[in-house]
Amino acid sequence: MLESLFAFAGAAVLIAMAPGPSTVVIMRQSMRSGRRAGLATVLGNETGVLLWGVAAAVGLSALLAASRLAFEGLRVAGAVVLVWFGVRALWHARRGGPVAAGAGEDLGAGSDGAGAGGSGWRSYRLGLVTNFANPKAGVFAVSFLPQFVPEGWPVAAVLVGFSVLWALIDLVWYTAVVWLVGAARQVLGRPGVRRRLDQVSGVVLVGLGVRLAAEAR
Repeated sequence: MLESLFAFAGAAVLIAMAPGPSTVVIMRQSMRSGRRAGLATVLGNETGVLLWGVAAAVGLSALLAASRLAFEGLRVAGAVVLVWFGVRALWHARRGGPVAAGAGEDLGAGSDGAGAGGSGWRSYRLGLVTNFANPKAGVFAVSFLPQFVPEGWPVAAVLVGFSVLWALIDLVWYTAVVWLVGAARQVLGRPGVRRRLDQVSGVVLVGLGVRLAAEAR
């Protein structure tokens, strides 16, 4: 069991460090709204990781992997979400919007919800939606996690345990990312630099969305 645990932990570290939509969104949210918003985004993302893991444990991710219609529907929806986030980032870059405005400010919150509580809740939802916008996370959960289940162990229970470990490893990595962005925020928060970073993050998110939409299963 320990051998499987260490192997899984090593793989999870490499996966956490691989850049993707969550990395872009977490960094942008940390830069624009501070460490608290960045950490709230991380918590939302890790909630998504846990939910995908639980879905794998109960077989829902297997259904997603087996059903082309379900996968394609979620893939298209995820691509739309990523492109929307990217367009919003580019729009903010063009407008030079306020620092407190996050990429996910339109996820059900009005413009008057810019307080710390509202911002934290919006950031949490942004992280959760970004994680759910990637259907590969579900397929990955059902194809990756079971490989490390020792023979003879209860699969569902081990998958849930691995999901918790996966989320914790993600949490540690992204917390470090948030801290580093926060440390550099005085420089990154300058209007010119912030606009440039918004442009870069917007282009990256749009590119990821387009790639997700264009990819064959």
